Amino acid sequence: MMRAQSHVVGVALMLGIAVLALGTLTAGVGTLIDSQTADADAQRVAEGFDRAIQGVERTGTHSHDLSFTGGQLHTVDRTMRVLNNGTVVASVEADALVYERGDRRVLSLAGAVVRDQDGNTFLTGTPPITHSERTDVLLVGAPKLNASRFSLSGGDGVTATLRTNVSHERRDLGTGEFSVAIETDSPDPFRRFFAEQGATVESRTFAGDEVASVVATYPGVRQGYLVVHDLRLEVTHG
Repeated sequence: MMRAQSHVVGVALMLGIAVLALGTLTAGVGTLIDSQTADADAQRVAEGFDRAIQGVERTGTHSHDLSFTGGQLHTVDRTMRVLNNGTVVASVEADALVYERGDRRVLSLAGAVVRDQDGNTFLTGTPPITHSERTDVLLVGAPKLNASRFSLSGGDGVTATLRTNVSHERRDLGTGEFSVAIETDSPDPFRRFFAEQGATVESRTFAGDEVASVVATYPGVRQGYLVVHDLRLEVTHG
């Protein structure tokens, strides 16, 4: 009788362990699937930003559909500045388009596309800022969203249409030692970008800004030009 009871207890214990293990496995699979879905959304949004938020090579009206299964799409206030010998000579309310889902974040700012994932932040598209030591010229492209404030979110899938009507304005900034400042809460990839261009990089908080700016100073006296790419972005929920 005791052997039979022990056998029943043993079977019950094994079943309990099996159920617990199955539950843990199921939870693990669910977490993995959620992570892969979030990764796919972030990748799709980054590619969509790169195609839709183009200001340098376009003029006129364009549209692009952007889809994600979950998360939030919204705008934030951000400013780009150009300084000549330490004095601000141009300020552009560039603003940023932001997608967030958990610890995944994609940012379109100053013509760059930034991905933030698992604590790693990197550029998938670079700002349209170029310089030439041979001709001593600095050309600063400043894409400006010029969009109404909005926020779109959903857990069952969202499709948004991004429409732009792009125009360009070129400004001669004269000569001097120029710096470019980009207000951003994702500074590291911008710091790396400017350092690779040979600029001296520091942080500075300008009056009225929400966060600090990455400030890149290019060595030597240069002729400076600023081209503002006004996107006039409209975002509609499809």
